[in-house]
Amino acid sequence: MRDLLDVNVWIALSIPDHAHYRRAQEYWSEESAEEVAFCRLTVLGFLRLMTQLPVTDGRSVSVAQAWEAYRTYENFPEVQFLQEPMGCVAQMEAWARSPGYGRRLWTDAYLAAFAKAGGLRFVTFDRDFLRFPGLDLLLLSG
Repeated sequence: MRDLLDVNVWIALSIPDHAHYRRAQEYWSEESAEEVAFCRLTVLGFLRLMTQLPVTDGRSVSVAQAWEAYRTYENFPEVQFLQEPMGCVAQMEAWARSPGYGRRLWTDAYLAAFAKAGGLRFVTFDRDFLRFPGLDLLLLSG
């Protein structure tokens, strides 16, 4: 089994005084799959959020420091970078065309579709992912 981690999990793992740090660490040490993954979207989200002050509790994190944090994860043997799997966009479109789909769910739908098409478990703190039927989801509570 492999896990695709949401950006919010990567951020919580990276900031010791983050509200969800302890729960993220518990996931990492006790519940994570043998392989955990970034995709292009989660890398970009991680880098963007690491450099924004509100996410890092008012501490300035430089672009270089954000890259260093990502590179640290990239060097862990259990961390993988995955390319978009076949069927990802078709799954995303199916969910996007379903009744009740919100205009603000594009990124969530892409990540959920990436996980489903790739046979991955998606790990997040975000309850909005419950809306994607058939998604193998590990919803972490803070």
